Amino acid sequence: MIHENGKEVGTPDLLPDSVSTHFSLRLAPAAWVPFVQLARIDRPIGWWLLLLPCWWSSALASVALNQPLNLIHLVLFLIGAVAMRGAGSTYNDLVDREIDAGVERTRGRPLPSGRVSVKAAKAFMFAQCGIGALVLFSLNEAAILTGLVSLLIVAAYPFMKRITSWPQAVLGLAFAWGGLMGWVSLEGRLSTPAFLIYLAAIFWTMGYDTIYALQDARDDALVGIKSTARLFGEHVRLAVALLYVGAVACAFAALWLSQVGITAWAGLLFFAAHLATQVFMIDPPNTKRSLMLFRANRDAGLILFAGLALNAVL
Repeated sequence: MIHENGKEVGTPDLLPDSVSTHFSLRLAPAAWVPFVQLARIDRPIGWWLLLLPCWWSSALASVALNQPLNLIHLVLFLIGAVAMRGAGSTYNDLVDREIDAGVERTRGRPLPSGRVSVKAAKAFMFAQCGIGALVLFSLNEAAILTGLVSLLIVAAYPFMKRITSWPQAVLGLAFAWGGLMGWVSLEGRLSTPAFLIYLAAIFWTMGYDTIYALQDARDDALVGIKSTARLFGEHVRLAVALLYVGAVACAFAALWLSQVGITAWAGLLFFAAHLATQVFMIDPPNTKRSLMLFRANRDAGLILFAGLALNAVL
C-alpha cells in the first residue's frame, strides 16, 4: 500500500459487506473496481447461494437416475451463477439507486455514489446477461425453457420490497430456481423431487435473507422499505427457525423419494444442525453477527451438496 499523510492511497472504496481481502479488489485496476462491486464479485456469498440449489438438484438427480455426477453441468452452473448473480445485482442497483442513497449500508454503492453512470451500468448488465445466455443455451431444451421463465421473477423482485413485507419470499423463488435447473438439465423433465428440493431452497433462502435483512431494519423503517425482518420483529428467531424447519422437511422428502444412501442422509443431518446453530446465534441488534450468519450459509449448503455428491460418486 502507498501511504500519504497517514492515509492509504489507491485503496478501493470498500462497502460494509465487502470481503476486503478479496482478490478482485486487490488485482482490479481502479477504474474496474466499481464494476466489480456492481457485480458483487467482491462479495462471493451471493453467487454461492445462487449456485448451491443448482448443485443440490443436479447431484440429487444423478443419485435418483443412477447416473454419475455430471461435472460439466456443475461447471456450467458455476459460470452461470457468477454471471447472473452479477447481472441481477446490477439490475437491482439500477432500480434501487435512489433508495440505496438513503440507507447507510448501501449509499456507497457505485450508482448512488456516482462512481458509475446509469448508462455504463446498463451496458455492464447486458454483457453479464450475455454470458448467462451462453450457459443456458448449452443445456437441453427443457432446461432452456425453465431458465427463461425465471427471468420474470428476477425482473419483479426489486419492486417487491416497496409493496409487500415478504420480498424474501420472492427472492426465494428466484434464488432457489436452480433446484429445478439441475434436475431438468439431467433428466430433460421435472419430477416431484425437483419441486421438493426447489421448495427446500425457497425456505432456506427466506431464512438466511431474513437474517441478512436484520442489518438494515432500522434504515428500512425510515425509508419505507419492507422486509420479513421488520415483519417478524421480536419473533424473528422463531420465524427463521420455522423457515429452516420447512427447508429441512422438504429436502428430507426429496431425498426420500430419490432413494438416496447414507452419505446423502448424513449431509442433510449436518445441514440441519448448521441451520439450528444459526437460529440459536441470531442477535438482531448485532449487525456484524447477522452478516456472519448469512455468509455461513455457503458452508451449510456445501455440506448438503457434499453428502449428495458423495452418494452419486459411490
